[in-house]
Amino acid sequence: MSSTLTRPRHGKIIAGVCAGLADRFGMSPFVVRLLFVLSCLLPGPQFVIYLVLWVIMPKRPV
Repeated sequence: MSSTLTRPRHGKIIAGVCAGLADRFGMSPFVVRLLFVLSCLLPGPQFVIYLVLWVIMPKRPV
């Protein structure tokens, strides 16, 4: 579990947002991705939040 919120350089599918969130909170990236996809079935700003996180979350240093 990482203490900071960063996007990984490896193991990402689109931008690494879900993988970064999973690492930060000690969860499986698959579970976070599944929860995101399921949340998209509900009305709300999920895609906007994902895009904002993509922009503000820094890439993990090498």
